[in-house]
Amino acid sequence: MRDKVLISRRAFTAGVALLGLGGNGARAQGFAGLGITAEGFSPVIPGKTFAFPEDHGPHPDYRIEWWYVTANLADTTGVAYGAQWTLFRLASRPGAQQEGWANQQIWMGHAAVTRADTHRYSEAFARGGIGQAGVDPKPFRAWIDAWEMRGSDRTRDHTIAPLELTASGADFSYALRLDTDRALVLQGDAGYSKKSERGQASYYFSQPYFKATGSIAIDDKPVEVTGQAWMDREWSTQPLASDQTGWDWFSLHLSSGEKLMLFRLRQTDGNNYASGSWILSDGKTEQIASADIDMVPKTLTDLAGRKIPVGWQISIPRLALSIESVALNTKSWMGTSFPYWEGPISFKGSHAGVGYLEMTGY
Repeated sequence: MRDKVLISRRAFTAGVALLGLGGNGARAQGFAGLGITAEGFSPVIPGKTFAFPEDHGPHPDYRIEWWYVTANLADTTGVAYGAQWTLFRLASRPGAQQEGWANQQIWMGHAAVTRADTHRYSEAFARGGIGQAGVDPKPFRAWIDAWEMRGSDRTRDHTIAPLELTASGADFSYALRLDTDRALVLQGDAGYSKKSERGQASYYFSQPYFKATGSIAIDDKPVEVTGQAWMDREWSTQPLASDQTGWDWFSLHLSSGEKLMLFRLRQTDGNNYASGSWILSDGKTEQIASADIDMVPKTLTDLAGRKIPVGWQISIPRLALSIESVALNTKSWMGTSFPYWEGPISFKGSHAGVGYLEMTGY
């Protein structure tokens, strides 16, 4: 097993070098080098017609892609937990897909659990073409080594539910069941999500309505949990502009039943680009323009030599929304190959609820 991990790490590192994602180049081209142009890959353009189950699977003609689940959970005594499961696909070069070890797809997995007093995470790497990681659209299955997000013959294409979600690290594990009868939500303009005013964009859809049940174990002490989960699916060739250093992204479950997705892309000139979606309980969505969103960091904490804004004030006047967020654990730092902050939050004000916050590029 150790040999396989070492081989995977070397393969991933080689792919990172080919992608230009390492070292100073990454910092100069936005978080994880995602501002680097990528000639030869397919562009993201408006007007795509999404098709399922095909779009649950990978899109190797695009440079980067992810399958992303976050869950806000509580045990039977009311103690709050968070869980994260992410599978990334990165292409080291465009062109026809090669077989075996020559395959240009690189896979990276992140898993984490969070409680007020602890944050645990793990990272996995794999090379495409050898069966160690991948995604099948039907029956749906996304995996890297033993970590899985697995559907079945009962999984419905338009809801991508039910699913079984499993992951483990040296000192944690979880097994969750995700289910909903509500349809997927296309983000942005019918799934075309702008990331700047200069052409950067992604294809982006979500399943924000998951109900989650299962168990989390920390230090071999399992607890039963229930709660809400959110899945994001996104793929792109150049999701950031070269002068965008990272993002602040929220997925919020309002106690009144609505959902809210917001992101802010930080630009070096200070003219940050924001966008969002107001999602009603019946699945109808309203796109929120950058000019309508006010996201202000309020509370900073020192982590890994960085000042991280773990508390936020968010205002959207035309929705009569004004909230302040608080992190369940301010030390929810993912010290992975591309480090970032990700963890569960709660919020109150004009609206109350729970959600997740991800911050990159600090």
